[in-house]
Order: sequence, then C-alpha cells, then structure tokens
Amino acid sequence: MHDIRALRADPTAFDADLARRGMEPVSAQVLAWDEEKRQAQTLLQDKQTRSKTLAREIGTLKRTGGDTAELEAEGASLRADMEGLKEKVDMLGGQATALLATLPNRLDASVPAGPDESANVVQHVWGNKPEFSFAPKQHFELGEALGQMDFATAAKLSGSRFVVLRGALARLERALGQFMLDLHVNEHGYTEMQVPVLVNDDAMYGTDKLPKFADQSFRTEDGRWLVPTAEVPLTASVSGDILDAAVLPMRMTSLSQCFRSEAGASGRDVRGMLRQHQFEKVEMVSVTTPEESDAEHERMTRCAETVLEKLNIPYRRMLLCAGDTGFGAAKTFDLEAWLPGQDAWREISSCSNTCDFQARRMNARYRAQAGAAPAFVHTLNGSGLAVGRTLIAVMENYQNEDGSITVPEVLRPYMGGLARIA
Repeated sequence: MHDIRALRADPTAFDADLARRGMEPVSAQVLAWDEEKRQAQTLLQDKQTRSKTLAREIGTLKRTGGDTAELEAEGASLRADMEGLKEKVDMLGGQATALLATLPNRLDASVPAGPDESANVVQHVWGNKPEFSFAPKQHFELGEALGQMDFATAAKLSGSRFVVLRGALARLERALGQFMLDLHVNEHGYTEMQVPVLVNDDAMYGTDKLPKFADQSFRTEDGRWLVPTAEVPLTASVSGDILDAAVLPMRMTSLSQCFRSEAGASGRDVRGMLRQHQFEKVEMVSVTTPEESDAEHERMTRCAETVLEKLNIPYRRMLLCAGDTGFGAAKTFDLEAWLPGQDAWREISSCSNTCDFQARRMNARYRAQAGAAPAFVHTLNGSGLAVGRTLIAVMENYQNEDGSITVPEVLRPYMGGLARIA
C-alpha cells in the first residue's frame, strides 16, 4: 500500500515512478477522491458538533418544559445527513484504497530503465561453464532415462505440470533442501521455521499477493489459499506487531511446498520441471529497519549465491530493470544458473527488497527506542534456493556421457555417501 501523504506531497514524482513501469498516471484521480473525502469528513465533523450542541439544547428545553419539536426535527435531519456523509466518506476512501492496492511498489532509484528482461543488467558472473565431450542433455531426458523422473504418472494423478521423483533423484531433491536449510541456519544466521501452507486473505493481501495475483494462486473451498511461497506466512508472522528495535533484523527461513496456478504461462516450459504447479523452495525473509535494508538486501543475495558456489553451479547476478521488477519489489536481484542442456541461463533465485510496501499493507512496525513513535519496518524476501530448479541445475551440470549424474561433494553426506546416480 502507498502512503497517501507522500502522494499528496509530490504527485508528479508518484506518477513518474509509475511511468517507469510503463503505467498511466493515477495521482489526479486519487487526489480528487481524497479531496472530496476530506471535504465530506469536514462537513461530517461540523454536523456532529452541531448534533452534540443540539442534544444539549433539547435537554435544557425538556427540563424547563419548553417546546423541542423544531430542534428534534433538526436533529432528525442532521442524523440523516450524517449517515449519508459517512457512506460517502467510506465509499470515497474505499475507491482510493482499492486503486492504491492494485499499484506496484515505487522503484528504487538504482533500478535501470527498460521494458522487459532484455534490459536487465548483469552484475557479475561466477564459475566456469562445464565443458563436455558430448552433447549435454536436458534434465528431463536424463531423469526419464534413469527411470527416476516420471511425468506420465504425475499427469495420471494430478494433470500437467506435476512430476513424480523416485529413488536417488527423490533423495537428491530432499538432500538439496536439507543442505540449503543447514547452510542458512548454521552459517548465515537464519532461524528455521515450519509454517502453514494454507493462509487467509489477510496474509496474502499483506504480502502483496492479493488482489494482484489471485488468478495465479490456488484457493480452497473454505476460502483459504495455498501459499505461492513461504514468503507469505514468514513475512505475515509480524503483521500487526510493533517490534522492539533490539530484535531486528529478524531473519527467517523455511523449506516448504509452494503452489502456483501458472496462469498466463500456457506453452512456456511445458517439458520438464522448470514450471510446476507444486514445487519446493527454501525461502529467506528478513525484517529490518529502513536504514539497514539495502545492506540486508546485499547480504541476503550473497546467502543465495553461496548455495550455488558450494554446489559449484555457474551463475550470474542480474539487476532487474523497471519493466521486469515484480509488483511488490522496490529492487530485485535475480540469480540465473547455467543449464548446459538448454544452453541457457535460467532464474534460480530472486531476492527483493520491498522496503515498507508490505509493512504498510500489514501494519508491521517497530520502535527505534522506548517512547519513540512506531515506524514501519522494511521487509525482504529471497529464494535460497528453488529446490526443483537447483535439482535441474545439478543434473545438467554434473551429467556424464553414460547418462549418470555425479553427486556434488557437499551433498554426499546427505546421500549416504553416494557419489553417482546411475
């Protein structure tokens, strides 16, 4: 949600930020509703003041036996007027709130201009692409040849965009999730959390998933939502709170199932595990102060990069341009892993600073010191990493000519010492 006071103070800058995302200006409409609402509120307050005065005058007349008919008629008229004004104030406020709720976060000044991913900027590249003496295969070719990646059975059970993993590949995916959690908890200082994967409207709205992404999420018949990412319950865990500055930064991580309808993704990545309705992801969330959020963003991104470095997966960090930055983000770094089978870089992590955008929606605040007025926290979220996509990257980078897959050394303790999947 946006601060209406900031919009009033500089509507031109607000519209300019929307224009960076290719959106039309809205400040004139919002401010018109806001001005009309404030005029109605002033009139309502005047009538409420007159109503209180009138009540005292009627009381005095009744005690002295005077005629109150005229004043009571005025009182009835005032009550009708006040009811109408309350409805008008609520309607105008609701219109402004509904519009503001659909508008994306304001971009950080360092976000480059550009309409889409073609304008994203490479920040750095790590690692060397593996060289093969054979034509490398894609992950689904490797997995199906091993008999351990089964899309046909998954389709029989659930439809398209699901997979069944068996044997060593199933264990490898589990190993990746455990390895990531252990790294983030033991070396990066995150607190591991086990969170619900069913959440209510407030949790989804507060983390900017509603109303924007309703069509990309799954909803149950009793009105709850399957989480698109553990970012939702982790971040929403501080909704409505006033935190002590001493507990900040709060760093939380969770390995969870994630669910996305992939609306609008028809025809994209139809083969394999890149775009699934159900997948596992290790999520990182930070809650911090405005002064520390930029540094926390860099720190979080480095935590995600460290996973890839320990797995020896080549990657590059991308600074997303204005047209590719997500709805709730002020600034985003994407990590793209090299996939030899596709001969392409593919996103494996996205680390975003939402600044106070989510905090305003869920009223999450902190006190800098005792007695200080509460201020909104800043929230950040990042994949650390998407487990299924990391499985793909491991399979394609560690494949052998005979179709076997070498297990990265850091994962072998999680695989009972297994060095090769064949």
